[in-house]
Amino acid sequence: MNETQLQGILSKATGGMPLAYSEILDLLSLEDPREIQRVMSAARRVRETFFGNRVFLYGFIYFSTFCRNHCAFCFYRKNNTLSPRYRKSLENVLEIAVGLADSGVHLLDLTMGEDPLMHDTGDFGMLFEMITAVKKETGLPMMISPGVVPDEILLRFSDSVVDWYALYQETHNSTLYRNLRLGQGFEERIAKRAVARRSGMLIEDGILLGVGETIRDRADAIMTMKGSGVHQARAMSLVPQRQTPLADRVEPARISEYLCIAVMRLVMPDRLIPASLDVDGIRGLRMRLDAGANVVTSIIPPNSNLAGVSQSTLDIEQGLRTVPEVKKVLSWMGLEAADAADYREWVTAQKEKTAEEYRHDDYRSYRGKASGIGSCLSRPSGRI
Repeated sequence: MNETQLQGILSKATGGMPLAYSEILDLLSLEDPREIQRVMSAARRVRETFFGNRVFLYGFIYFSTFCRNHCAFCFYRKNNTLSPRYRKSLENVLEIAVGLADSGVHLLDLTMGEDPLMHDTGDFGMLFEMITAVKKETGLPMMISPGVVPDEILLRFSDSVVDWYALYQETHNSTLYRNLRLGQGFEERIAKRAVARRSGMLIEDGILLGVGETIRDRADAIMTMKGSGVHQARAMSLVPQRQTPLADRVEPARISEYLCIAVMRLVMPDRLIPASLDVDGIRGLRMRLDAGANVVTSIIPPNSNLAGVSQSTLDIEQGLRTVPEVKKVLSWMGLEAADAADYREWVTAQKEKTAEEYRHDDYRSYRGKASGIGSCLSRPSGRI
């Protein structure tokens, strides 16, 4: 791609025009660091248009690391004997949640593996007890990352004032998916996000980079996430884990992740895009924010015996994955943490917008059926 073509694509994106699929492919195929920096600069301008210089902060509570699945990339896959296993008590989770709320996070993310204690028995009572208690004690918006659960449980999440349902596809290439999420349904995951969105929750999807995907796979994933109406879209680099099928895979160059974040911002300008502390810790935050991210995720307090996902211990006990440390980076970059009211306002607006989309779709469907009935009733019989 020559200079004129790149400038044309970036001008189009910063001017609020949607990019064509071929243009997304062109951007994701860039390798020159100077050209990638230009894409990141454009992404920052788009972020500023929609969000100003405000960044949202998410507290992370990985309350159960037991899992029944065998995901090829995950440190917590069922048969990995090296991963730390624990289930946090309600009292412990409440203590951590209150501490995170007091530190200034805008959302609490309650994450678990597909814990057999709940998933194999179908009894999610302890999870709903936790949700209710954390909501009562903190009043903060809440995200649930429980894996694939029955539809009736999803609806109860919505009724229990859960704001977000996070369920990452990791890849939208169904063939590659079967090699990553072993024995798990590709379409089922997609359907669960659709049910959650329809029920009134905001949804998050994400892709994992460096697992054998092509540039076209990345472009397809970005377009799919946009088309499915995700409210938050994530891209993260693979961190190879011991005792997993991908243990010997070479980590992808981080610049590929930065580029992917930037392209996601240009394609989905009004969505939330995380800069996770879970891959490179606090030292990796600046470049992800430079790429257009506007949410800092995986904030974990020290002395809580909590694990991270991609990096189970990185920067946690050193106190580097905390709100004060994140704010230092934001200040140095000319950014600032948003107010709690800013985040609540965004969440409320997105819920209302999504509900209106469904009302419009339902009305359009009704009109289509009514039109069809009317046509049948008024159609001439052919008799004189």
